Amino acid sequence: MKTPLTSECTLCDGTGWRAVQKGEWRAVEPCSCQSPRRDIDWYMERAQVPPRFRQCSFEDFFAPSDNSSLQMALIKARGFAEQYPMVVKGLLFMGNPGVGKTHLTVAILRHLMTAKGIECRFCSFPDLLEQLQESYDPVALRSKAEILQPVLETEVVAIDDLGARRVTDWVEDTVTYILNYRYNQKKPTILTSNLPDAATEPATRGTGARQRVSDTLLDRIGVRIYSRLFEMCEKVSIQAEDHRQTVRQHTQPWQRENLP
Repeated sequence: MKTPLTSECTLCDGTGWRAVQKGEWRAVEPCSCQSPRRDIDWYMERAQVPPRFRQCSFEDFFAPSDNSSLQMALIKARGFAEQYPMVVKGLLFMGNPGVGKTHLTVAILRHLMTAKGIECRFCSFPDLLEQLQESYDPVALRSKAEILQPVLETEVVAIDDLGARRVTDWVEDTVTYILNYRYNQKKPTILTSNLPDAATEPATRGTGARQRVSDTLLDRIGVRIYSRLFEMCEKVSIQAEDHRQTVRQHTQPWQRENLP
C-alpha cells in the first residue's frame, strides 16, 4: 500500500512547527510542510538523503556518448523512475567508487517524490548497522523497531554501499530480514555496492585490465543475502573512471567542498 507524501509530516509530527538551534538558543519556525509549494530540500530531508547528494538529478548526470555503460545505467534508472509503479524488480547498481551509483539512486528518489508523490527513504548500509547496534544499549534513544520501521515500511527504499562491512551472523540475519520483508511485501528496493559481482569482473582501478580482487559482493554478504538480492533486483553494472577524482583534478580546492 502506498504512503503518499501528503500524510502527516514526520519532521514536525503534524504540528506545523519545527525546533531549530539558533546560536545558543532553541527556537521554533514554521515547518517546510506548511509551504504551499514544497521545495526539493523538503523531499530530500524527509527521505533522509545526505546534504551532499541532494542536488543529484538525471539532468546533471554525466554520461558521455562514448561510455555505453554509463548510458545504459542512466536509461535503466530513468526507466525505473518513469515506469514506477509498473516495475517488477528493484535495481542494484554495482561499480567502483565515484562512477555515479549514488547519484542515479538519488535521482530516482527525487523523481518519485516530486513527480509522483511516492514516499522514499535513503539509508547508508554501514550507518544503518551502526544505528541498530547502538539500539541495544540500555540508554539508547531509539529502539531497534523504531530504526527498522521506515526501512521496512517505506514504499521505495535505497540502501547505499551494501557490503561495506563484512558479514557476521548478526549482519546476515538483519539484512536478510529486511530484504525478505520488502520482497514479500512487494516493496521495491534500490541498492548500490562498490564491490564486484565476480572475482574476475573488470576493474577500472589502476591499469583497467582484468585483475583479481580479494573480495566480491558474494564474499561480503554471504550466499543467503546474495541469492535474495538477485531475485528482487536487476543488476546494473557501471564501468567508468572515478568521476570525483577527475573533477577534483580540474577544480580549485575551494570548489571541491560540495562535490557529490
